[in-house]
Amino acid sequence: MLRKATWLIVFSIALSLAGCGGSKTIRDGPGSSRIPDLPGDAIPRPEPRSKHGNGRDMGDGPMYEVWGKRYRVMASSAGYRERGVASWYGHKFDGKLTSSLETYDMYAMTAAHKTLPLPTYVHVRNLRNNRSVVVRVNDRGPFVQNRIIDLSYAAALKLEMVRDGTSLVEVTAYNFDQPDGDRAMRTSASPQPTPSLDSGTNRIFVQVGAFGDPSNAERRHTLLMRSGIDNAFVDEDNTTNPPLYRVRIGPVSDVTQYDVLVEELAHVGITDPYLITE
Repeated sequence: MLRKATWLIVFSIALSLAGCGGSKTIRDGPGSSRIPDLPGDAIPRPEPRSKHGNGRDMGDGPMYEVWGKRYRVMASSAGYRERGVASWYGHKFDGKLTSSLETYDMYAMTAAHKTLPLPTYVHVRNLRNNRSVVVRVNDRGPFVQNRIIDLSYAAALKLEMVRDGTSLVEVTAYNFDQPDGDRAMRTSASPQPTPSLDSGTNRIFVQVGAFGDPSNAERRHTLLMRSGIDNAFVDEDNTTNPPLYRVRIGPVSDVTQYDVLVEELAHVGITDPYLITE
């Protein structure tokens, strides 16, 4: 047990030094007045797992620890799709080692994630403007509440989220598992390999329940209203049979409003909000 505890402490320190979990400073930007030509998207391909940054099997799967909290590394990227908040990191970490002990290049198409295997390729779509990129996850982080991915400066620039620092995104992982010996790439959600063009601004809502019984939807709506969340409503979907009643909040204007809303929902026991775009 002593060896395991010692290893976790050492690994935690290494991740804290190499990863991108810290908050950004005003100098954490492009680093110069001249920005080089942006690279193309990362090209997904099968790769062996990194010998570094993927934790150690502690009897319940590979894990690592940062700032006193343990994280379990996923066995596979298969089926991973999540919507939430993306951040980015730049000059402050440029040239330093990532958790996989590769050198961080702020102008490369890379990213950090807390639990996906290193490396993993993911498709990231900005829910606000539909711009998208493909990046290679080779680092750990962001170790900040309510953040799901930390993008390189180049990736954030292509998603048009540098100025705001954060954005609401959808992240879908590529998967190269070959259970049938098939060498073709397998993806659970078929992410697009190339960036999409800007098709205008979306309205973003937070969905907190979908019910077949309208009375259950109304109870959830009443709970939100009594909690002071006054922009909640019930959306009736008649395209299904029987109809489906979805409880939604919004529209949400920015990440700050989303962060506040997530905290308010947690206070009433709702911990699985889902972002919807229109």
